[in-house]
Amino acid sequence: MKPLRTALLIAAVLGLGACGTTEPAAAPAPTASESQAQAITVTDGLGREVTLAKPATRVVGLEWGEIEMLVGLGVMPVGAADVKGYATWVTAAPLDPSVKDVGTRGEPSVDSIVALQPDLIVMEAAANSPLVAQLEKFVPVLVPKGSSATDNLGRMRADLKMIATAVGKEAEADRLLADMDTKFAAAKSALEAAGHAGSAFAMADGWSEGGSVSIRMFGKGALVAETAEAIGLRNAWTGEVDPDWGLGTTDVEGLSPLKDEKIRFFYNASDGLDVFADDLKNNAIWTSLPFVKSGQVTKLPNGIWTFGGPLSVAQYADALVKAYTA
Repeated sequence: MKPLRTALLIAAVLGLGACGTTEPAAAPAPTASESQAQAITVTDGLGREVTLAKPATRVVGLEWGEIEMLVGLGVMPVGAADVKGYATWVTAAPLDPSVKDVGTRGEPSVDSIVALQPDLIVMEAAANSPLVAQLEKFVPVLVPKGSSATDNLGRMRADLKMIATAVGKEAEADRLLADMDTKFAAAKSALEAAGHAGSAFAMADGWSEGGSVSIRMFGKGALVAETAEAIGLRNAWTGEVDPDWGLGTTDVEGLSPLKDEKIRFFYNASDGLDVFADDLKNNAIWTSLPFVKSGQVTKLPNGIWTFGGPLSVAQYADALVKAYTA
């Protein structure tokens, strides 16, 4: 009988153990192959390989174009550079009030960034930037190209897809780009229907210092210039531009080559400092320009970022169509 009693006792103890616990069994640790499958390696605009253990969710953005891309992808950054300035210049992808300001775009606060415990920083920087080296001691840093006058729309697409891979939002990137292409096609059709296919434009912003007005032209390879060309317009400004941004600086006298009165001149002044309407209103050279005399000067709506992502360039395309077809 002793062996039988012992067996029954053991069975009872085992039964109590099975019925009395509410704790789930521990999940098996991921295998090495599973961990490697989650890891992401992206080659950024500086040719650096950036490896993440998994798609980033806590991201700090230090340049507005990339911040716009993050928001458009559905990743609200935990920190951003110059939040107030972003709200002024970039309306296509608003930031939540929870986003912390980490300083200026040129000189962000490393302490503020690290305190947010991000798992990725997205920024623009030149090769061998000391800021990149400083930040990547604490957090992986991804550096998109930011601009290239060789093919700025193509560069923007590539930057978006690179960021999307790092945050696990590849499908969202494809949707954003498809929506942008649809917008471009509709804008081109609208301009053609209104008889403006191939119409000439010029695009600029400007500032005044010491009573002297400087004008920055968006020439060949500038992102907004390529956007306008993608919807069937023609850039009338053929002056010298830099190889990265497609921008050229001139003064009011430098606008004299724009002789065609059919040119529509667009400008950006989202910060409220409007040198074209205010500083140049009594300037004899400005008022004698054909496109000024014919009333073909259009201030863009505030908050369209001319160095942005697919949402901003879609806003810009809409603004161009409205100006030509109103």
